[in-house]
Amino acid sequence: MNLKIEIYYCYLLTNKNRTVLYVGYTNNLERRISQHISGSASKFTKKYSVVDLIYYEILSTEKEAKDRERQLKNWHKEWKWNLVKEENPNLKTIKLKRH
Repeated sequence: MNLKIEIYYCYLLTNKNRTVLYVGYTNNLERRISQHISGSASKFTKKYSVVDLIYYEILSTEKEAKDRERQLKNWHKEWKWNLVKEENPNLKTIKLKRH
């Protein structure tokens, strides 16, 4: 039996000045962050140089990740910042470990 375990992520990016937030979801966080950095992922992140990963959540289904993204996108900006600061109080860029 071949079980494929999928992992999804809901994530928040910001710019170097920590003034802009972007919410997204993906099943491959490392690849998606690389796409944001190269400018091929989103017009918004390219326009505002939003490439610093500052928060992410691990979810078990695409639906959960998409729903969480939608929920966070509807939050006030201050609520999003408070969520990030609970886990990352200094707003440091999260470096992903490459396998």
